[in-house]
Amino acid sequence: MNKISLLYSLLTFLSFYGEHTLEQPTNRPNIIFIITDDQQTGLLGIEGAKEANTPHIDRIGQEGVLFKNAFVVTPLCSPSRASFLTGNYSHKHNVINNDKLGLDVVSHTLLTWPRQLRESGYETAFIGKWHMGLDDSRRPGFDRWFSFKGQGDYIDGVVNDEDVHLQTTGYMTDIINERALDYLTKDHGNKPFAMVIAHKAIHWPLLPATRHESLYTDFEFDSLEIKKSDIDGKPMLTRSVDRQAFYAYENVLPEPPESRRGRGRKRSVVVADQLRCLASVNEGIGEIFSALEKSNQLDNTIIIYTSDNGMLMGQHGEFNIKRWAYDPVIRIPMLIRYPKLIPKGSIKEEMILNIDLAPTLLELAQIEPLEPMNGQSMVPLFEQSNAPWRSAFLTEYFLEKVAPRVRPWQAVRTEDWKYIHYTEAEMPSELYHLANDPSEEHNLIDQPSAQDQLKVMQQKLAQLLQESE
Repeated sequence: MNKISLLYSLLTFLSFYGEHTLEQPTNRPNIIFIITDDQQTGLLGIEGAKEANTPHIDRIGQEGVLFKNAFVVTPLCSPSRASFLTGNYSHKHNVINNDKLGLDVVSHTLLTWPRQLRESGYETAFIGKWHMGLDDSRRPGFDRWFSFKGQGDYIDGVVNDEDVHLQTTGYMTDIINERALDYLTKDHGNKPFAMVIAHKAIHWPLLPATRHESLYTDFEFDSLEIKKSDIDGKPMLTRSVDRQAFYAYENVLPEPPESRRGRGRKRSVVVADQLRCLASVNEGIGEIFSALEKSNQLDNTIIIYTSDNGMLMGQHGEFNIKRWAYDPVIRIPMLIRYPKLIPKGSIKEEMILNIDLAPTLLELAQIEPLEPMNGQSMVPLFEQSNAPWRSAFLTEYFLEKVAPRVRPWQAVRTEDWKYIHYTEAEMPSELYHLANDPSEEHNLIDQPSAQDQLKVMQQKLAQLLQESE
C-alpha cells in the first residue's frame, strides 16, 4: 500500500470512529434541580396553602406535574441530599447522618448523576448548600462550584466561589439566585447544562430578607389537638433523654446555629418566617423562568423543585422537628416541569422517592447508569397511564450522635399501612393503619386484630432491606 492509500485509509477510519463512537446524543435536555431545606408539604399555593404567595414555584407543577406522595428514604439533610444525587439508600452510599466525622471524605467519592452527566458531555454547576460534611471544597463532577461550610449563614456568609473564599455582603438566598442566574445566562457552547441550586432556606434560624419582613404579618398557625392516645402510643417520641450525653463524643458536637436574632419561637412566627424565606426562593425561580424564556431554552429544560425532608410542625406534640418516621417528616414537596414528556397540570399519586430522581434524569439525558441504583426511573409514569410501580418502600434512620433522642429505625410504608421498627432490642415498635388513621395517632402494635398485618409488614421490611443491598 502506498503512502497516499495508507493516509486515505487512516482518515476514513478516524472519520468512521469519530462519527460512530465519539458522537454524543443530540437534543439532550438541560436540567435545573432546585432543593430547599427542611420544607414540609403544605407551604405552597399549589399544595393548597391559601395564605402562600408562591406563583413561580407553583408554575413548575402547574405546567408540569405535582407528586402528592413524594418521600425521602432518610429524613435528614446530608443523607437525603446524597440519595437525591446518587439514587441510592443511605446504607449504600454511606452518608448516614449529619455528624461531622468522615462525611467530607465520603462525599468526595460519590458517583452522582451530575458527575455522570459531565462525563457524557454536559456542563455542570453546583450552587448552594452541599452539607455532606463541613468541607466546602469542590466535589468531583462540577465545572462551576459555589458553596459554603456546613449550614452556612443567611446574612453576609463566607463562601467558596470557584475555590476562592470570599466574605459576601447580602442575603444568602439572593446570592445563590444571582450566581445561578449568572451561570444560566453564560454561553455554554453546544453543550447541554445541568445545575443544582441548593438553598439554605428554609432551614432554621429562618431569617427572611429585609424586604419580606412585612409579608404574612397577620398569619396565624393553626394549633393541632394532641390526643392522649396519640402520645401514649409513641413511647420513643416521649421518652426522656439526657440531652448532655452527646458531649461525650469527641469532635461531633452539634454545628453551632446562626443566631435567630431575637425573632422568637412562637409557632405562628416560625411558620410565617418559613413563608417569608420562601418568598426569596420564589423570586429566584421567577428569574430562572424569564432567562430560559429569553434564551428559548425553557421547553428543553427539566426543572425540578423539592426539599431534603419534611418536619413535624405540631403533629404528635412536636414542633420544628425531623428525623422521625412519621409522614410529615418523610413526605416532601415534589414538582417537575418538562413539557416534552409531562402533560401540563399532571397530578401523580404514586409513591415517589428521592432515590428515583437520579435514574430518571440519567434516562432523560440518554445515559446508562454506570452502577445499579436503588431508585426507579419515573419516565414510565409519564409515558404510560397505568405503568407498574412500587406498592411499598423502605425508609431508615441511623444513629446520629448529636441527636441521641432519636434512636435508629427502619420503616416500611405501603399505601395503607406503616410499620416502624426501632433496631435496638429494647425499643418498642409501632404499626399504623394509614387508610383509617392517616394522622398516625393510633399505634396498633399490640392489638390482637392487627397481628396478621404486623407479620406481613415485618416480612415486607425484611424483603426490602435485602433488595436494597
